[in-house]
Amino acid sequence: MTPFLDVQHLSKSFGALTLFHDISFSIGEGQRIGLIARNGTGKSTLLSILAGKEGYDSGEMIFKSGLKVGFLEQKPSFDPEESVLDACFNHEGEPEKVLRAKQVLTQLKIRDLNQRMGQLSGGQQKRVALANVLLTDPDLLILDEPTNHLDLEMIEWLEGYLSRGNKTLLMVTHDRFFLDHVCNLILELDDQTLYTYRGNYAYYLEKSEHRIEVARAEVARAVNLYRRELEWMRRMPQARGHKARYREEAFYELEQKAKQRIEERQMRLKSRNVYIGSKIFECQYVSKSYADHVLLKDFYYNFARFEKMGIVGNNGTGKSTFIKLLLGLIPPDSGRFDIGETVRFGYFSQEGLQFRQDQKVIDVVRDIADYIDLGGGRHFTASQFLQYFLFTPEQQYNYVYKLSGGELRKLYLCTVLMRNPNFLVLDEPTNDLDIQTLQILEEYLSDFPGCVIVVSHDRYFMDKVVDHLLVFQGEGRIDDFPGNYTQYREWQSMKSKAESSTGDKAEKREKVSYRSESKRKMTYKEKTEFAQLERDIAALESEQREIEEALCGGSTSVEEITRLSKRLPELKDELDEKSMRWLELSELTN
Repeated sequence: MTPFLDVQHLSKSFGALTLFHDISFSIGEGQRIGLIARNGTGKSTLLSILAGKEGYDSGEMIFKSGLKVGFLEQKPSFDPEESVLDACFNHEGEPEKVLRAKQVLTQLKIRDLNQRMGQLSGGQQKRVALANVLLTDPDLLILDEPTNHLDLEMIEWLEGYLSRGNKTLLMVTHDRFFLDHVCNLILELDDQTLYTYRGNYAYYLEKSEHRIEVARAEVARAVNLYRRELEWMRRMPQARGHKARYREEAFYELEQKAKQRIEERQMRLKSRNVYIGSKIFECQYVSKSYADHVLLKDFYYNFARFEKMGIVGNNGTGKSTFIKLLLGLIPPDSGRFDIGETVRFGYFSQEGLQFRQDQKVIDVVRDIADYIDLGGGRHFTASQFLQYFLFTPEQQYNYVYKLSGGELRKLYLCTVLMRNPNFLVLDEPTNDLDIQTLQILEEYLSDFPGCVIVVSHDRYFMDKVVDHLLVFQGEGRIDDFPGNYTQYREWQSMKSKAESSTGDKAEKREKVSYRSESKRKMTYKEKTEFAQLERDIAALESEQREIEEALCGGSTSVEEITRLSKRLPELKDELDEKSMRWLELSELTN
């Protein structure tokens, strides 16, 4: 494996804050590396240093001679007057490059190559920046949150693109499905130290838990030994001889180890003081369009108590618009929402980051409430709540302007939850949150005793949180699917295969009917079997259609979905077997 980059003893601090200290690692040709760390611990800073955009305090970076590096920043900037095409090629638009650019940009839903960059949204600009990096065909790709602002279709395309060939990349992403399917090595930056896991995200989960357990055991042993050595130090306050000095030096090393903090979150935030009535909301034949673009058309839905719904679909199909209609932020063209009197919405939006920069983090939350009443005489203070979402006591007394983008999103989430709503509406809550925070949010939502609607492109998060989907297909079409995202994709795959198989069989039967009639004639028994096969095939195809309709109908229970999902592949095997025998007999003449 050819080494592309060797990083030796790298350190970086901002004032008194040390992001990482004396870290070393290397990137070899063909390695696809995911970098995992908490918000505010230096992930984006490390990527910027490697890309040459930011300096560092000490250490060395050795690049392979002539190595071409492509860097996708988290918030790219462009000349607002340049065109999309110029932004992709730095004004070098050779015909063969333009053709490739059109292909990549089309996959990323950017279709007007002459449009000015200043006319694009932030998300569209990020997609142009991604196209730019991919089209320059670098030896090493450094990607900071490449899946942000991509819909599911685009994410799955990018997944396939980066997995093909011998691409070398280092990326930061919160998308755990993406990490699992693309990366073959994980780097974890934790407590200023870098740990290496030679596998995908699933492998990292297993091994990191083992690492933490070992570290806890080591700290526990150090604490016990520290108590004994502390007694020795107290008994020997006078000057010590040479023989004892090594023990004194070892004591201070032991003290540092014993006081090491290994985070252990044993509590779960379970509130019993959230009440919501039986009537939640009824969406009564709502329609909404912008010009000729239909988002909802006579849509009806009756939301159930304690339901946890996910909303998925491509960008521009109406997901966020549906949320804003529900919350009364925009009016429908026709129809109405009938909302229960006990419903108390908590809304996490994509545009909600509005804080005073001179406020301390703890004061932002205390301005909402000093504590949450969990019921049964239990309370959770503002400080405890922030600590639950991984704001250390030191960070709680930092000013807002010192927070990273991910920490600001996390603080905003805390302000929404601190209001103690009984119906949470979360629009893209996973963007810019680190994986540890996502795990805590998943745990919080699984224990949440109210209702939840989540709009997200994070497939892993959706699988953990929701039990039901609304799939926005565009042009007002919304499919109701009773399951999580993985179950939906499995159903889609089975449906596509079944439709393809049925079409192939129909084509084969049509071709066979025109074959030469010079074959031997069927026996009476074969004629009887042939007739029965046609009836059986028709019945099986009818059952197949009924199962597919039931899986997509929205009224099927989870148990029934499981049963039908098992029956569908059995049905396919039966159809294959009977169709093959039908083809054999059809070769004969009556």
